[in-house]
Amino acid sequence: MTASGDFTPESERVTRQLRDEILDGVRRPGSRLVEREVAEHLGVSRLPVRDALKALVAEGLVTPRPRSWAVVREFSPSDVADLDEVRSALETLAFRLAAQRHTRAGLERLRADLDAELDAARAGDAVRARRAAADFHQTVTSLAANELLNEMERVLRSRMRWLLGQHDDLLGIAREHEALYDAIAARDVDRVESLVLAHLATSRRAITSRRDREGD
Repeated sequence: MTASGDFTPESERVTRQLRDEILDGVRRPGSRLVEREVAEHLGVSRLPVRDALKALVAEGLVTPRPRSWAVVREFSPSDVADLDEVRSALETLAFRLAAQRHTRAGLERLRADLDAELDAARAGDAVRARRAAADFHQTVTSLAANELLNEMERVLRSRMRWLLGQHDDLLGIAREHEALYDAIAARDVDRVESLVLAHLATSRRAITSRRDREGD
């Protein structure tokens, strides 16, 4: 029998599955999310699907449509530019604070995220590598030990995970994370700031390259 503390509401399970399918690229931008069809696909009633779609609208991953359906959000160049501006400000602060404030236990969590990303990247497992890369960034924010910063990260998490997934050079990104990890571990704030700026530039080039390919 499952302990009551382990119970997860069905709407949360549906939200998590749909979120993963969107962020992993299973459900492409612009694809329809019809309550009845999603409910049949997942083997649930329409109510948890309705609740899940509302949650994903709030997270910025889904655009609502009239009545009982929605579409996976298509991020415009303007949307991406806005996300990049916010990401640049938040991550520059998060990485700098993480270098100054990390604990041994926090550094071990960050190393585990990095190792998972490296393993997945070397295996060519894009979904697992991108998830681990996003976990790496999330852990860095937690190491910053700033509750307001963590609150802002939680609000933006899904959109930031989407942005972080817009790259194809899995091993290249993992190696940049490895350099960042080493600088954080050494509490080398100046090097962390330099590496973050280079990392952000890499992401911008990846996003531009993907947009150009998809526009062909």
